[in-house]
Amino acid sequence: MAVHVGLSEGEYLRTSFSGVDREFRDGELVERAMPDFPHSSAQMGTGGFFLQLRKQEGLPFYPLPELRHRVRAGRFLIPDLAVHWPEAPAEDIPSRAPLIVIEILSPDDRMSEVLGKLQEYVAWGVPHVWLIDPRSRQFSIYDRQGLRHVEEFPVPEANRPLRAADIFG
Repeated sequence: MAVHVGLSEGEYLRTSFSGVDREFRDGELVERAMPDFPHSSAQMGTGGFFLQLRKQEGLPFYPLPELRHRVRAGRFLIPDLAVHWPEAPAEDIPSRAPLIVIEILSPDDRMSEVLGKLQEYVAWGVPHVWLIDPRSRQFSIYDRQGLRHVEEFPVPEANRPLRAADIFG
């Protein structure tokens, strides 16, 4: 739910919120769904997959959960997980599009809002935009053609896919 609060971008960046952080969209604060166990488990499993690739195979993946990203002036989105590559962001609040953005469905998410956010990531230039439904353990890729279900996420930079077993065990 978006609430117009009249905050400036600077005020938003200096504000911390109780509970889940808020996104900032052109002067409006946007609440995000509160994660639950399936959401958090999928988030940790996905982040762990990329950390393992970095530590064991020396691949330069930098998975960052719940980090504000500056999409443009006045627009800050918070992906459930952003994976930067081939280097870590140079800024505390990255303004360069990550390689991968992953959104994980929570029970309170509205699909129309989730799809709008995925569309923004594609427009920003994120090469891989993924959606995980942790309850059904389904994967979807979002691109300019829309949303499509897949059995696994291709990770060409690692020369291997991300599979449900990598996340859910």
